[in-house]
Amino acid sequence: MPATGHTVKVNLPLSPYSVRIAAGLIERVGAEVASVSTSRRVGVVTDSTVGPLYIDRVTSSLRSGGFEPIVATIPAGEAHKTLPTLLPVYDAFLNARFERSTPIIALGGGVVGDMTGFVAATILRGVPFIQIPMTLLAMVDASVGGKTGVDHAAGKNLIGAFHQPAIVLIDPDVLKSLPPRELRSGLAECIKHEIIRDEAGFAKLEANLDRILQLDITTVADLIAHNVQIKANVVAADPFENGERVHLNFGHTFGHAIETVSNFSYAHGEAIALGMTAACHAAVKLGMLTQIDKDRITRLISRAGLPIAGMKLDVDAVVDAMFFDKKVKDGKLRFVLPGRIGHVVIRDDLPRGLVAEAIHSLKG
Repeated sequence: MPATGHTVKVNLPLSPYSVRIAAGLIERVGAEVASVSTSRRVGVVTDSTVGPLYIDRVTSSLRSGGFEPIVATIPAGEAHKTLPTLLPVYDAFLNARFERSTPIIALGGGVVGDMTGFVAATILRGVPFIQIPMTLLAMVDASVGGKTGVDHAAGKNLIGAFHQPAIVLIDPDVLKSLPPRELRSGLAECIKHEIIRDEAGFAKLEANLDRILQLDITTVADLIAHNVQIKANVVAADPFENGERVHLNFGHTFGHAIETVSNFSYAHGEAIALGMTAACHAAVKLGMLTQIDKDRITRLISRAGLPIAGMKLDVDAVVDAMFFDKKVKDGKLRFVLPGRIGHVVIRDDLPRGLVAEAIHSLKG
């Protein structure tokens, strides 16, 4: 394995799996898939952005590994993350006579991963699922944890299932083809992980951010492995989001509502950056977080090229959208708020006025 190689174990009781992280891994997909599947056929779902760049290399490697790949391509973008988009994918795989042992690979970003995982969870009542995430956001967040799904008019990811992958294959080299905006979007989730779990990791990210933005592959591979390990630890402790895993939603109650009201004009990481900023504002107002820590958090978000202000959305519309969030419990909005860098708590007692004030603070 190259020097940049890492393997992170996700130790779930019923479905443990490995996340492989290595430069050049995209060229060895066939051998990696053969290590977890004896099926002759394999499905591959990609999108109209990633497909033209990588599908030929992946299918060639799969054929070298003894597989017959069946490829389904979906339109790129969150706007297409709907059930109707998936119907041709089901058609392609059912017409190819897939069996319950036939694995399906997600080759793309978080949207492709979520949608492909949902297909794998539901076709034939469940087939093996393999993730090859192609964006930093998908590598450090969406590829770990087994959440799959599609959006509904009422909000993001409201139709879905938990379906753990058989293996996750991450090649940091593919980030060289990623638009800078998408790289920055992924950094939002890295910042989130450090805020909720690891002050030392936050300090390391502050120190290494310039090298990461320059795509120093060794530094990036270390960043990915560290973030995958954080999420793997949380998911292993709480696979179905009944407790500690809710901490991963830091910034997301605000952020998902911002995405929905903006009709997804914000990239996911941009919306989460705004959501984390709003959550920090609320935490300071509640006396939970020091202004010093808030400033340190927002400074890192801004250095990563992510927004902390300038939001133009209607405040009441964003508040209303929050009540369609999956984290609503007994009619109360649950917020993950920082007490300090490296530690968060869940609160469900925020007055609507404070929520609105936190959102309004993003307009500055």
